Amino acid sequence: MNMVGLTGGIATGKSTVSRFFAEAGACVVDADRIAHGVVAKGGPEWRKIVDCFGETVLLPDGEIDRARLGNIVFNDPDARSNLNRIVHPAVFEEMNRIAKKADQQFPDRLIILDTPLLIESGAYRNSPLVVLVYAPMEIQLQRLMARDGTSAEDAAARIRSQTPIDEKKQYADVIIDNSGPVEQTRIETLNVFEKLKTGAFRCRRR
Repeated sequence: MNMVGLTGGIATGKSTVSRFFAEAGACVVDADRIAHGVVAKGGPEWRKIVDCFGETVLLPDGEIDRARLGNIVFNDPDARSNLNRIVHPAVFEEMNRIAKKADQQFPDRLIILDTPLLIESGAYRNSPLVVLVYAPMEIQLQRLMARDGTSAEDAAARIRSQTPIDEKKQYADVIIDNSGPVEQTRIETLNVFEKLKTGAFRCRRR
């Protein structure tokens, strides 16, 4: 299976790079999209979240209020760990199922596992290659504030909830710098895509 783990930090532009990979012909398996389905109303993970955090994290229609739950876990490491223990196993199981199915149907296509917490969860160990989308923390902060209309304090708390982006570099086999213009990032992503298809990169982790 020609599979690659794609990760980054909040507001580094991972979703943009993921879209460029998809447009180039890669099969993208999106952890965030899968997570939405995993925590849908009435499912086992939904029930575990309600039992753990209470009905205050529900919207009027009974679905999880992701914004409210996010505010809780971004500011409470223990709450974040509890949520990850509930959600991660189901998400990774479904990602693996989709990736295997895609490999059977399209054996020559590059499979991108788009996983925000690839490093934090330890799932990077199971990925033959890790591609990191990078932008310095000061750019993360600016982009997050502009994107979500949040305060500098809240934006910083969200960034601190993840492994620092510079620390993530040590886990990466390939780094795509997204600190500049989006067209520059697109060109770099397409260049990486072509090299990934030919097996030009090698795992640097030991």
